[in-house]
Amino acid sequence: MAAMLLETAGLCAFYGATQVLFGLDLKVAEGGVTTLLGANGAGKTTTLRAVSGMVHTTGDIRFRGQSLAGRATEDIVRLGIAHVPQGRGTFVSQTVEENLEIGAMSRRDRAGISADIERAYGYFPRLKERRKQQAGTLSGGEQQMLALARALMLRPKLMLLDEPSFGLAPLIVGDLFAILRTLNRAENVSMLLVEQNASLALKLVDYVHVISKGQVVYSARPEELWANDEIKSSYLGI
Repeated sequence: MAAMLLETAGLCAFYGATQVLFGLDLKVAEGGVTTLLGANGAGKTTTLRAVSGMVHTTGDIRFRGQSLAGRATEDIVRLGIAHVPQGRGTFVSQTVEENLEIGAMSRRDRAGISADIERAYGYFPRLKERRKQQAGTLSGGEQQMLALARALMLRPKLMLLDEPSFGLAPLIVGDLFAILRTLNRAENVSMLLVEQNASLALKLVDYVHVISKGQVVYSARPEELWANDEIKSSYLGI
């Protein structure tokens, strides 16, 4: 059985006085891909923000056995957790290559950074063609590619992916998910994926947590979820 890379226990999260997560328990195995599924407003995005230290939390979050409690977001990034938020979050006035360099700001190994930029271009050759182009002029699909490539510049152990398929054409989505599969299998990058398209997510992942009203209501392997018509219809609409 694989060791757990990320675990939360009794995780609660708050925006000011408003509580969004209520004792949420989840896990991501070393080398695994876990997805969070559920309706809009269930708390999926907040869960990723909680792991990244972007919202106030109580309860326990552990990464490689270390508590993340009280750590600043930048310190969590340095541990090897890369967060790709919904909406891509590229620096629109900077070029593609400048965005990749920004992704490696916490690193000091110049030779390694240059090698990783070329590695990113290997996964996303379209970005290499546009390396001197301002990120704000890229298509939606290209901006999502850039957000993923920038996250890779951290050499992450865990990627937090928030709706990577949002607003993209099916062909682009297929390409992106093929790259995510390769990163997981060839480079052992673990992933915690939030994805509205449950059918798409279940083709990539090896474990599922279904969230409703800020709590995990069901956890299983994908094939077990597919066989559970009650959970699919009640929480996922499939």
